[in-house]
Amino acid sequence: MPFLNKNTRHSITLFLDGRKVTGLAEPRLLLSDFLRQEQFINAVHVACEHGVCGACTVLLDGKAVRSCLIFAVQVAGRRIDTAAGLADENGELNDLQRAFRRHHALQCGYCTPGILMSVTDFLARNPQPTEGALREMLSGHLCRCTGYTGIVRAVLDVVAKRVSSRSSCT
Repeated sequence: MPFLNKNTRHSITLFLDGRKVTGLAEPRLLLSDFLRQEQFINAVHVACEHGVCGACTVLLDGKAVRSCLIFAVQVAGRRIDTAAGLADENGELNDLQRAFRRHHALQCGYCTPGILMSVTDFLARNPQPTEGALREMLSGHLCRCTGYTGIVRAVLDVVAKRVSSRSSCT
């Protein structure tokens, strides 16, 4: 990447939740702030700003990352997926979002978008996790309301339904 003047806003284009977007960012602007302030994506939450809590988790080219640890200019031309893009074009929630609602896997909801994105990545790489593996992955997220019980139930419910639908298709 060429040297960028720290006081100049640079035009960056990326693919956000399936659509091509362009915005302006100073080189030191965090991806989390770019998504919230320039793209008005309120499904990216900012809490610790140190990559510890997981509230700002997004998918970068399909992999879960903490958007508070990446500069916006670093993701030019890349694909970013947020919890705002999980529902379909008609606003229908995906299976994971429906399970979170069904199992009361959220209370205040502040951690929920980041957890949804981490679980999305986790299940893509590990479609039949054990409860222990799931809890280990969730240990990277701080949730002060739920005790994680509803979250674990919701994810394991999705896993069971996905496994069942795959076995009925064969």
